Amino acid sequence: MAPGNHDNDVNNVVSSHSFMEETTTSKRQKPANTIGTLTSPPPLPSLPLDLVAEILCRLPVKLLLQFRCVCKSFKSLISDHKFGKKHLQLSTKRHHLLVSTTNNLGELLLFDSPIPSDFSFSTITHTKLNYPNCLKIGYTPPALGCSRSCDGILCFTINNGPAVLWNPSIRTFKILPPLDDKHLSAYSFGYDNLINNYKIVALSLCKDKTEVSVHTLGTYSWIKIHDFPYTSPLCGSGIFVNGNVNWLALDGVTSSCVIVSLDLTKESYQKLLPPNMEMDHWTTLGVLKDCLCIFASNDVFLNVWAMKEYGNVESWTKSYHIPHKEFHGLFAYTYENENDQLLMDFNELGHYSLKLVVYDFKSGTLKTHEIQSLRYDMEPEVYIESLISPCF
Repeated sequence: MAPGNHDNDVNNVVSSHSFMEETTTSKRQKPANTIGTLTSPPPLPSLPLDLVAEILCRLPVKLLLQFRCVCKSFKSLISDHKFGKKHLQLSTKRHHLLVSTTNNLGELLLFDSPIPSDFSFSTITHTKLNYPNCLKIGYTPPALGCSRSCDGILCFTINNGPAVLWNPSIRTFKILPPLDDKHLSAYSFGYDNLINNYKIVALSLCKDKTEVSVHTLGTYSWIKIHDFPYTSPLCGSGIFVNGNVNWLALDGVTSSCVIVSLDLTKESYQKLLPPNMEMDHWTTLGVLKDCLCIFASNDVFLNVWAMKEYGNVESWTKSYHIPHKEFHGLFAYTYENENDQLLMDFNELGHYSLKLVVYDFKSGTLKTHEIQSLRYDMEPEVYIESLISPCF
């Protein structure tokens, strides 16, 4: 419902009296001309609904979920899709880290860690998430497929089951229709700006090709598009940037690494060449300040390349050069804060579990961070607080 139609709010004005219950009743009649005394506070001001919306859209999601119970007007306003979009635009500093692990009983556990504004402490706190019971399907050990996020909605699978969209901030989820084929599939997730809707991309690994299907949120089926232009990507789950899903792939003809980009609006591919870097590097894709980036590391240093203008291969810029003599393994970008600190997940060679490391550009130090001594198995995923529901 549009904000201007909420429950006959008189002239779009919200009175603070309508949000409070009277707890006491004066035994004496107040003088007619009394505006406010020591025992009788002045009337609470009335606020235009537009101003109320401006205030509310700057609040954390947890508080807004509580405010939905205040009155019907608040519930209708906070549940409105346009309000959720505006809240999302103002939530750029409320990022969370999702990590997964298993306990001694083989049960899948998901944990949420609000990302602090400064990584001066060696430990990050976490809270256990209660993910939907219908997803607890009893396999031992359970496995969480690679998750991706867009606008606060996570896309993942459990034990190669159907893809699931889940917003942990508002505890709302949607199980997508299963694919027709029985092949192992990997999912990516992004937003089509032309139709103002989300699309999920499934890569199904067949014997000699990789089939690609697209699901538009709110529909009931998957649509097959052209097969992946190379045999298979180096990582099945792509990175969403600027309306495109991106994968690293190996060109079988030149044996060189390329970036395959799928335009979600046109549902067509293009090839992007990586920057001129040594090919013996371990390489992963990521997003750095809304730019497509490449993490290329060897035994002694890590280079972070950013494509400043998406689609323009001439705009590749080496943003960071990070020495890491004491860390031997594969780095992947996770998050960068405003204090020139870069949070990365690190897969040490010869070890199964992952670690979080923070590089401080001011001090030039690379340190390990822990999530309350939590051992986690899957690559962590950063998501933003939002009111956006996956249930269209």
